[in-house]
Amino acid sequence: MARVALLKGGRSLERQVSLRSGGRVEDALERLGHDVVALDADRDLVARLQEVAPDACFVALHGRDGEDGTVQELLEALGLPYTGPGVSACIRSADKVVAKHAMRDADIPTPDFYAFTEAAFKQLGAADALPAIEERLAFPIVVKPASGGSALGIRFARAAADVPAALVAGFSYDTKVLLERHVSGRDLAVSILDAQALPIVEAIPREATGGPSTQAPGKPSYDFESRYEIGRTDFVCPAELDAETTARAQELALRTFDLLGGYGCARVDLMLDSARGELFVLEMNAIPGMTETSLLPQAAEAAGLGFDALVERVLELALARGAPAAPTGGGATRRP
Repeated sequence: MARVALLKGGRSLERQVSLRSGGRVEDALERLGHDVVALDADRDLVARLQEVAPDACFVALHGRDGEDGTVQELLEALGLPYTGPGVSACIRSADKVVAKHAMRDADIPTPDFYAFTEAAFKQLGAADALPAIEERLAFPIVVKPASGGSALGIRFARAAADVPAALVAGFSYDTKVLLERHVSGRDLAVSILDAQALPIVEAIPREATGGPSTQAPGKPSYDFESRYEIGRTDFVCPAELDAETTARAQELALRTFDLLGGYGCARVDLMLDSARGELFVLEMNAIPGMTETSLLPQAAEAAGLGFDALVERVLELALARGAPAAPTGGGATRRP
């Protein structure tokens, strides 16, 4: 059995979700017989890790510091094996704008978008470009912060008058925002484990939990409350899709996983356009949630892998990859 440092909590807006994910993982690791030391990611993290000297770190952090490559960089410096992808992969997937540009360049379908920093609006007159952007994307438009997860900060602009408030909301979460064409359809998620696509999960929210600006046009939103409050959303796994659509969604998810440098496990979110029947990749979550309502555990369960077995496999993949290689004189050896 391994000595495992479980990293959870942290200082992001997704701290409570991380604590829930971490709590479930901690219980599973203990049931599996591992020696588990749970660490809240705070200013003493490096010192605690040096004291614990774990065989591996299980990263159950969400949002800033946990998914953007920050904690991964620290673990690399300490030479500690860890779950999930490496630094550069976390950076690419955590920044939705970077990820979507990569997808666009690789011909992976993703909704049309434009992105701007707060500085561009304050110093370059980006606001004057909004009418042209609105005409090209057409309303409704999704406005979201470039980083972060759990649907935090997402707003739906149904008309030009809604855009300024949506931008203000987005900038309250990040210094860069994304304006994206809204795709009306079905929310699908393809979880990936050990480079294999698991059964697809469809999330069907039961009711809207926010006001008009936070609700997707024509249907309840899969927002923060719908994701984490039991009873707010129905989950169908495997999703009721024809064989061709299922295969296409899994193919796109695996291509996105490979493109962004995923490792171990990840979740790729897609929309199935109801009108045209086309699939669009929204983003990849490099550190998927492990809560009671999270989608990766549901997909694994549908594939015949219980929660404890899922946790064990994720840890095995981290141990198999081993400790990060030390930099050499010719340059650093870096994980994807």
